[in-house]
Amino acid sequence: MTSSKDYKRQIMNDLASGNTESIDDSATQPEKEYANFDDFANRSSRDERRQIFKERLHPNQISTQQMEPELKKAISQIKPKERDDVARDLLKQLKERGLSDRDIEQRLGLSTRHARRMSADDVSKLAAFTYHNHPDIFQDVLADQPAMLKFLSNPIVGAALGAIAAKWLGGRR
Repeated sequence: MTSSKDYKRQIMNDLASGNTESIDDSATQPEKEYANFDDFANRSSRDERRQIFKERLHPNQISTQQMEPELKKAISQIKPKERDDVARDLLKQLKERGLSDRDIEQRLGLSTRHARRMSADDVSKLAAFTYHNHPDIFQDVLADQPAMLKFLSNPIVGAALGAIAAKWLGGRR
């Protein structure tokens, strides 16, 4: 493939045409088969999404250096309301861990500590920090706000998403 977009497109085309490999050996239930990402995001449970993200989106699987540019690009492409939701959820969970929004603002050099006023760059910095330092929080937030996954395209991230997509599409062979 000549680019990561081509690679991602090929993975999704293979999966859409039924060329899938099962992530686990358990039989899939027809009601758990998903037609596409939006169907998965709408019908899957938060726990199901969290488990999949826990398995595939972790700094041990995808380095922070590989994930950061992808997060920046993905966050810049999601709707402003979704970006606000991601920022708000990240800040809330970090606060529960004892990190104040003021400390986070200063540590990361954010333009503001208020989620609604954060730029895409601010939310990207916040997401990258959380991915690297608190992957469990990152996974929780993605389980609640999976929209930005559609915009990740790095081949390594794409491979992880291909495995996730195989799970989304279940036993469609």
